Amino acid sequence: MSVKISEKTIVSTLEKLEKLKLDEKLHSELSWCWNSYLSDNNPVGVIAKSKLALELFKAKREENSRAVAKKLVDDLEKIALN
Repeated sequence: MSVKISEKTIVSTLEKLEKLKLDEKLHSELSWCWNSYLSDNNPVGVIAKSKLALELFKAKREENSRAVAKKLVDDLEKIALN
């Protein structure tokens, strides 16, 4: 199974979680999973945490469409659909 996980998407997601102060626990878990993925290439944790971030971002966009860029949501969906 070849999963392409964009570093740019993960970094942007981490930055957006921090900026919006959405879920500090998710931020640290995604960060940990990302670093783990870089060393072992196992995408399971990154995908799972990306799905959680995606849900948060979708909810945030419903409140304010400018809070989270549509492109970031689209890019996260690509990861979450793996």
